[in-house]
Amino acid sequence: MQLKSCCIYTLGVFSILLLISGIVLVLSNVFPLLTQSLVEKEVVLKNGTEAFEAWKSPPAPVYMQFYFFNLTNPVEVLNGDRPAVVEIGPYTYREHRPMEQVDFQDNGTKVAAVNTKTYIFQRNMSRGPESELIRTVNIPVMTVIEQFKDQPLMANLISSYMRSTDEGLFTTRTVGELLWGYEDALLKALKTLKPDLDDVFGLFHKNNGSNDGQYVFYTGQQNHRDFARVDTWNGDSTLSWWTSDECNMINGTNGASFHPVIAKNETLYMFSSDLCRSLYALYEEDVTVKGIPAYRFSPPSEVFANHTVNPANAGFCVPIGNCLGSGVLNVSPCKRGAPIAMSSPHFYQADEKYVRDVFGMRPQREQHQTIIDIHPLTGFIVQAAKRLQVNVFVEKIPSFSVTGNVRTVMLPVVYLNESALIDDASATQLQKIIAQQNAVVNVPFIFIGLGIILGGVFMFLMCRQKVPESSAAERQPLLSS
Repeated sequence: MQLKSCCIYTLGVFSILLLISGIVLVLSNVFPLLTQSLVEKEVVLKNGTEAFEAWKSPPAPVYMQFYFFNLTNPVEVLNGDRPAVVEIGPYTYREHRPMEQVDFQDNGTKVAAVNTKTYIFQRNMSRGPESELIRTVNIPVMTVIEQFKDQPLMANLISSYMRSTDEGLFTTRTVGELLWGYEDALLKALKTLKPDLDDVFGLFHKNNGSNDGQYVFYTGQQNHRDFARVDTWNGDSTLSWWTSDECNMINGTNGASFHPVIAKNETLYMFSSDLCRSLYALYEEDVTVKGIPAYRFSPPSEVFANHTVNPANAGFCVPIGNCLGSGVLNVSPCKRGAPIAMSSPHFYQADEKYVRDVFGMRPQREQHQTIIDIHPLTGFIVQAAKRLQVNVFVEKIPSFSVTGNVRTVMLPVVYLNESALIDDASATQLQKIIAQQNAVVNVPFIFIGLGIILGGVFMFLMCRQKVPESSAAERQPLLSS
């Protein structure tokens, strides 16, 4: 009897210990911190790690889609009417982007590499062939006009040449020519005056099969938060195009990788050579991609806001004081003086005037927002879509008759959607990591559950114990009659 009672009380004590241990482990957050520590040590740019292989040769297929804006009323625009455009696309390319010329530096704390990109046309994923024609603004003409508008003699000579060759403000070219390049008559003529001038123009001329320069990244060996962070680009740790130190900073990664253990309240910084600047993204919502839980980050409207809304952006006004409206970035300083401005597609998050100025603009958050979906523990990107629009600043220049009576307008040319979705093999591997994480993190709750169950058993056994029978003497009445 005594042995039975001893076992029952031991069970009760054990259930209490399990319950207390589980609660202490939950409050101290031991197992989640242990898991994070293991991941932080594993996610390093180092030969032999899965993180390095994924960084060097991204397994997820990347696609680049181009949507052109076909101008439907060129004559009316020259007479001062509002431009009307029709979106045509997509024209889809498979993008291959391995890291090449990899060279570890400073005892493995940094790694240098170039990100070579190759584009292969995907006819089955496109609206039509690359030979389809698009009418749009003649960017070489607008660039030359911008370069020589304040030089009366050269302006008159060039304007006369344009009239004699029927060179106009608008041009009709194939998709392939607009993207990858064509020999331009005006640039070829000017090359006699400037031999170093490239007479081939294309929005992505020389970008196929090439890279945007050498990057030096931190490997994350000393601090996991430095994983894939850019130290220098083309040998420089800062930019030189903008008018403030803050705007010339190179911050964050190149946007293709992020450090592990990401919190919702974090600000993710990245440098984009396409935009010639750094930017940041903030948490928006929880999402699930192929069964993988992720945090969705997106650049807020403040990133491209006018300096009156975000004073930190005053440095992007080039020259000083020449500021565009919100949602549009003048990138002419880094595009050889071409009057090009970048924005989100259809001027999403831009000032309403840009939308009103061009008939055919229909900004929609779901289709035109840039997004990055990240698995918070590993920092692995499970889905992403970078969406940018190329615009040309068009205005009437009296010394160039080809501009007619055109109104001052930001004319959209094309927008791109560079997207990636985690492949099935990587998704399966990540799901296994998530299952292991859940198993480890749930250990304290298993303790609590066992403690509750054993506590219930203890209470049940205590209630089942019989009360001992009284003796004959104890059953005698206290007072006799």
